[in-house]
Parts: sequence; C-alpha cells; structure tokens
Amino acid sequence: MRLEAITWERLTEALAERVLERRPADGGPWLRVGFDGAPAARPGEPAESLAEALRVRGRSVAVVGTEGFLRPASLRYEYGREDPDTYYSGWFDTGALWREVFGPLDPGGSGRVLPDLWDPATDRATRSRPGELPPGGVLVLHGPLLLGHWFPFDLTVHLRLSPGALRRRTDESEHWTLPAFERYEEEVDPAEAADVLVRADDPRHPAWGGLR
Repeated sequence: MRLEAITWERLTEALAERVLERRPADGGPWLRVGFDGAPAARPGEPAESLAEALRVRGRSVAVVGTEGFLRPASLRYEYGREDPDTYYSGWFDTGALWREVFGPLDPGGSGRVLPDLWDPATDRATRSRPGELPPGGVLVLHGPLLLGHWFPFDLTVHLRLSPGALRRRTDESEHWTLPAFERYEEEVDPAEAADVLVRADDPRHPAWGGLR
C-alpha cells in the first residue's frame, strides 16, 4: 500500500468526517471505532483527539482503553510474568469487553458502557459506574491486539510500527512482549485488516494509506 505524509490534525479531521458519514453495520444507534496499536504507538492519543473532534461536531463519545480491562494477575501471570503467549491471548479480558462495552451497544441495548473493570495497580475491580452513551453516540476503544477478536467495529485504525521502531520505542522492561506483536502480524495482518492504516514510526511525521 502506498502511504503519504499527513499530520495528526488532518488525520483526526478526516476520521471525524468519515465517522459522521458512517452508519452502524448492525443497524443500531451507536457507532464503534477501534484504534489498534502497540503501547509504544500510543493509540490512546489519536483516540482522544478523535473523540474531541466528534464532540465539537455535536456527537456524544465514550472513550475506553483496554488497559482498564486486564485480567486478574493470577491469570495474567499463570505462566510467569513475561510470557508473550499469555500477553497475546490471555492478558486482556475480551469476554468483559464483549459483555460490558460492546453488549450494551447492540441493537436494543441499554447504551450503558463500563469505562473500566480492573485496576492493575491494586489487582482489584475498579467498581466504576457505567456511563450512558445516548443514541447517535460513538464508542472509541483503543489498545493493542484489538483486531482478530471479531469485535463489531464500524471503523478501525491500525497504528503500525516497523519492527525496528517497535523495539526502539518499547521500554526495555517490556521487550518480552515483542514476540506477541510478531505473532499478531503473522496471524492477523492488522495493516490489511484495518480500515485505516497509519505508519507511526516517527510520531512527529505520520503517514497513512487514506480511507478505504
């Protein structure tokens, strides 16, 4: 795919306009947008920027990060604290994301989205209250390894880092996660699976492949 330079501001504006044009694939009243990327790519930042752009345009937005949906430490560390296979398939509570984030946005759902479930610092439930997302609102979910779980996104953005950039921008203490992202590239091919591909090797100079 041919990529061209773009600023984060222009990217945000283009995505916001595309969201306003979209209709939910399931016929329900809520749109669901996913920002997929390794922590080193900081997917939460463009997710928050899009949310603000949509609010300016009159849309209600719920922003949810998958770091608030980790599984308990007893499950994450069952095979050791640095097991890349567990990080790939058992670190994040995808069942809770289906139940507490996507389920309420099914047609006929309540629209009550839980912002987070588990606090990794205390290894306890956060006890956060669900937030009400009114009809016409937009869910923006961000985090790593999002594509491949069949989450019902209406628009997906993948922030790609080359292997070299991923290693450079990942803290050395987290290098044990790198094999999980190699496996993700091989099994899911997120650059091809996503609706929008953004190359973010240099965070000051992103490039993208346009809107598909």
